Amino acid sequence: MGYARTALLLAALTGLFLACGWLIGGQTGMLFAFGLALVMNVGSYWFSDKLVLRMYGAQPVDNTDLNAIVEELAARGGMPVPKVYLIDSDQPNAFATGRNPENAAVAATSGLMRRLNRDEVRAVLAHELGHVRNRDSLTMTITAVLAGAIGMLAQSLLFFGGLGGRDRESPLGGIGALLVMILAPIAAMLVQMAISRSREYEADRAGAELSGQPRALASALHKISNAAAAIPNPRAEQNPASAHLFIINPLHGSGADNLFSTHPSTENRIARLLEMEGGVAAPVPQAARPGRSFIPQTEPSQRSRGPWG
Repeated sequence: MGYARTALLLAALTGLFLACGWLIGGQTGMLFAFGLALVMNVGSYWFSDKLVLRMYGAQPVDNTDLNAIVEELAARGGMPVPKVYLIDSDQPNAFATGRNPENAAVAATSGLMRRLNRDEVRAVLAHELGHVRNRDSLTMTITAVLAGAIGMLAQSLLFFGGLGGRDRESPLGGIGALLVMILAPIAAMLVQMAISRSREYEADRAGAELSGQPRALASALHKISNAAAAIPNPRAEQNPASAHLFIINPLHGSGADNLFSTHPSTENRIARLLEMEGGVAAPVPQAARPGRSFIPQTEPSQRSRGPWG
């Protein structure tokens, strides 16, 4: 049901984009909108992962417990192993990016590694691998590009005289242009947020099944949500359009499950995860890959169990 709903919302967003072009310039405007969407989506398909990782200063890591967890989860899910990145931010959070499972990357903040225990970190990474398996990164990239392009079309009216002149091709004239300027960006934002919330619920389910620990994911969501409200993420504040990528909205002043939230409410997500608990198999224990972790060891006697104990 989640996939069908996402497909319908994407179709609605695409239709809205083409309708904007038609309202602005008739058939010519619609063809221009189609060409613009095609160019932007091709560019985002190939380069969006590199751009977002650079945006957050993510650094690749290897030979750490973080890599070991991702490798274990990928093997458990029969998936290619994504590249692993670390973001220097005290706010606990994580996201996945990449156009497909073969070219995916998972990024976690240093705050996530410090503030959550190993089971919770594992559950969060399973959630992100759920996004990778469901190809949500590509879906959300297309969604963000279309929503942004709709906003660009609306703004273009201010520069090209969309509300004046007699030689426009707009079928509704000035009324059509006015509708595009006011309503189209709002409608695009609402559709984008609806798609984002739908994919978060699906990734929660996939992560709980992959990790076998829905309660650990619920606990992680609770901790991340509380910390995100208190600890700023300056890079996210500078790039709010990327907020939907994170497991919990990294922006201040967000959290309610309403029309203007990119994420479902944490309470709703936790309730769904706890309902799943009885029907999810426990994870198969896996030995951590040997190597130096970037997390300080607090108890040498627990070294074989990983940095979280």
